[in-house]
Amino acid sequence: MARTGPVMRWPQVLGSAVQTLPTGSFSFVMASGIVSTAFAAVGWPVPSLILLIIAAAALVILAAMTVWRFASFRSEVLLDARNPGRAFGFFTIVAAINVVGVRLYSPASPTVTIVLAALSVPLWLLFTYGLPGNLMLRPLAGPVAAKVDGSWFLWVVGTQSLATAAATIGGGSRSPALATMAVALWGIGVVLYLMLATLVTLRLLTVPSKPSSFTPSYWIYMGATAITVLAGSRILLLPQDLPVMAATVAVVSGLTFVLWAFGAWWVPLLVIFGLWRHVMHRESARYEAGLWSIVFPLGMYSVASMHFGAAARLPLLVSIGEAGTWVAGAAWLIVTAAMVYAGYARLLGRPTPVTGGPAAPQ
Repeated sequence: MARTGPVMRWPQVLGSAVQTLPTGSFSFVMASGIVSTAFAAVGWPVPSLILLIIAAAALVILAAMTVWRFASFRSEVLLDARNPGRAFGFFTIVAAINVVGVRLYSPASPTVTIVLAALSVPLWLLFTYGLPGNLMLRPLAGPVAAKVDGSWFLWVVGTQSLATAAATIGGGSRSPALATMAVALWGIGVVLYLMLATLVTLRLLTVPSKPSSFTPSYWIYMGATAITVLAGSRILLLPQDLPVMAATVAVVSGLTFVLWAFGAWWVPLLVIFGLWRHVMHRESARYEAGLWSIVFPLGMYSVASMHFGAAARLPLLVSIGEAGTWVAGAAWLIVTAAMVYAGYARLLGRPTPVTGGPAAPQ
């Protein structure tokens, strides 16, 4: 009988991993990149550099796997794009590119950030019009609003990641065009958040709750506010003599604080959702790609708090961000350990309860 060890199984496992690659797989890059940024902000350069290397390497690997999947398994990609519970996971590609790009930004050498931001623009345009348009115009079994979930907030996250990149680059170049683009994208992201928050909240209040429906993707509810706060903080650091700043600085500052507070308000409720699912209803805890949808918001909220606290001269927010960094770092380690274990079990051919995607179809 032929032996099938890990080495023998590797090609099959890799092919299967590409075919079933979750749309939200780039959330690992997002989480690693933003926790790296948080560690850099609190003065821990070594773990920050390690996480940056991991994020950059994962971005390249996942990009190659995504191209491979589109070339070899196009029907699966199109099915994901038509699935309301998976389609918005594609926005993690845009967000991951810009999280890494902004992390690599240097005023003396902004080329990498500019190139990555430029690469993300056509992807954002494709996803921001193609995915919602497809869901709105294509006949579905039942109303699309009944299938909305936390993963839809990735639309906001992708948009605000581009706003953050534009503000970061614009601040270094003093470009009025980039500053205007940053504020415009930030405003679009805010309106998208308000619209999607209404839809998701209505669904939570009108559709019977099941333990399986409260996936980790609901943490993006808070993560979307956090990246909006970060983008707003970057905008507030733009040169104040730019025309767009004179017209919008008060609005950006006020709404940024409101969204920071709203994000903080969501954290206890999201913890309650998790306890209700796993403690009261004994839903088994297992590794899934969506767990990075918890790590990323924790890291993003920490970074956003530190940046906004510094920009608005609110030391309490800076302290909250510094404390949150260690929570985000611990969460990254726990989810990474679970991911490695699940991957090793899959390589050995053991049954594993790994699930994929930012949210399972509801």
